[in-house]
Amino acid sequence: MPVTSRIAIIGTGNVGATAAYALMLRGIVSEIVLIDRSAEHAAAEATDIADANAIARPGRIWAGDYSDVRDAAILVITAGATPKDGEPRTSVAGRSAVIVRDCVGQAMHAGFNGVVVVASNPADAMTQVAQAESGLPAERVIGTGTLLDSNRFRKRIADRLGIAPGAVAAQVLGEHGDSEVMAYSTVRIGGMDLDAYLAGQEFDRAAVAHDVMRAGYTIGHGKGFTSYGVATAIVRICEAIHRDERVVLPVSTLLTGQYGINGIYLSLPCLIGATGIQRILTPELTPAETDALLASADVLRRTLQQTEEDADV
Repeated sequence: MPVTSRIAIIGTGNVGATAAYALMLRGIVSEIVLIDRSAEHAAAEATDIADANAIARPGRIWAGDYSDVRDAAILVITAGATPKDGEPRTSVAGRSAVIVRDCVGQAMHAGFNGVVVVASNPADAMTQVAQAESGLPAERVIGTGTLLDSNRFRKRIADRLGIAPGAVAAQVLGEHGDSEVMAYSTVRIGGMDLDAYLAGQEFDRAAVAHDVMRAGYTIGHGKGFTSYGVATAIVRICEAIHRDERVVLPVSTLLTGQYGINGIYLSLPCLIGATGIQRILTPELTPAETDALLASADVLRRTLQQTEEDADV
């Protein structure tokens, strides 16, 4: 695998450009290369970020082409189709798959041999498409999955309880989408489960779950797109890989029998290090949460099947 401190980002739209800017601010790597079907747009974004970097940390940021991917340790894919206001992410699966296959195919042809992080919509299905196209081991093709959703879950729980989000541990599992599972059984505050912490205090679980699931739609309706949250999730995954942190994050990965689910990408807590996903964890869920996770897997299975059928048309 490459040993250079380079991250390549394919797709310089709102998410890709924001991720590049956040990576620059964090100073995680010394090289960031931006690639886009519009070389002019990639060059403009790279120049803008590089100008900002002049007063930040030393580093090289430039617009490149697929030949620059070969020496990257991490490849981030944000290119894909964008859902219209109110549309589910799965509505663009067919169009996104064409784009993702092309991007991954060109990257592999250029000699890329690192870890892939996929944020294209719909993230779970596109990560599975990317893995199949790349031929890389599944542990080296990671979707942003429900990392952002889990952060939203923690924050909204914290807001209602009047505590800091960092004091809350909580996981959203399954699809990054409408079938995602708010795993309340995983919520811990100071080692206490939620019911114990509440001590009889009212807490509307359904309202919080709805708010988390609809957050992307609400943001998209208000400003036309989402960017900061998912870009931050991308950066967090890249940081875990680059620094070999061996931290546990809820990301999308290929399941191989966990909870009886096989051959589908969805989010579970995963141990992440330099080589990608090193272990998939299986928290003890309630029967209702397990059923919801199985239902989410079915949604993703249908999405992937529809994507494959669209490709055959």
